[in-house]
Amino acid sequence: MGMLDHKVVIITGSTRGIGKAMAHEFVREGARVVITSSSSANVQAAVAEFPSGTAYGCLCNVVSLVDMEQLIVVATSRFGKLDCFINNAGISDSFRSITESDPDEWGRVIDTNLKGTYNGCRAAISYFLRENMKGKVINMAGSGSDSGSNTPWISAYGSTKAAIARFTYAVAEEYRHTGISVMLLHPGLVRTGMVGADNPTPELSRQLATFNTILDIFAQPPSVAAKLAIKLASSWSDTKTGVYLSALNGRRKKRLLLTYPFRKIANRIDRRTY
Repeated sequence: MGMLDHKVVIITGSTRGIGKAMAHEFVREGARVVITSSSSANVQAAVAEFPSGTAYGCLCNVVSLVDMEQLIVVATSRFGKLDCFINNAGISDSFRSITESDPDEWGRVIDTNLKGTYNGCRAAISYFLRENMKGKVINMAGSGSDSGSNTPWISAYGSTKAAIARFTYAVAEEYRHTGISVMLLHPGLVRTGMVGADNPTPELSRQLATFNTILDIFAQPPSVAAKLAIKLASSWSDTKTGVYLSALNGRRKKRLLLTYPFRKIANRIDRRTY
């Protein structure tokens, strides 16, 4: 018996990184998942990793509300219902100062991260209300969400994560009386392609030694966040809303910092990109 037996979950941006790790954990816990991306090739490759019948792929541009609404139609047609919607899709701006930033790139980050989360919440909550279901929505926090978490050089990304946190709490309060759970998950620091260390900007190159040390100390595999997502999607969060869980809370930060010298000496630092 899994914690999510017979549950149906949509995870946007789930063909790689944190999203794909979540999808694998959800399937291991008995759920059926809908994998999404704006790339057909990526969707097909990701779905092929799952046991037959446990995952279904769907193209989706999260910036489009129509696409997000259609995503739910596809998921419910395939699996009969929807229990949980995870707004995971996100991108970051290049590591640059605001005066050196690309305005178009800045706008794409806002659209994908913030507007995409709005679209996912709107589509999922509308479905749960229509079906009189106490479904669950999980939004993704990140650097910029927490008080004192400044994000110089990635101002678009940090701004979206701060906004997503406030947005999540607002929506949770709006629908508190319905039994729908709207929650926030901070995945911590994970080595993904979005981090940008493989193709650094001039500014990141200047700070690369410090940046890599931070990654060595605090980066964790995406399975840590995925297990917290399981908790949020499970019966643990029934009757709860506005919940915030972090894969890099104060206690975990302290432990990673204290164990760093020993992990370094023992050559046990995971530098894989997920």
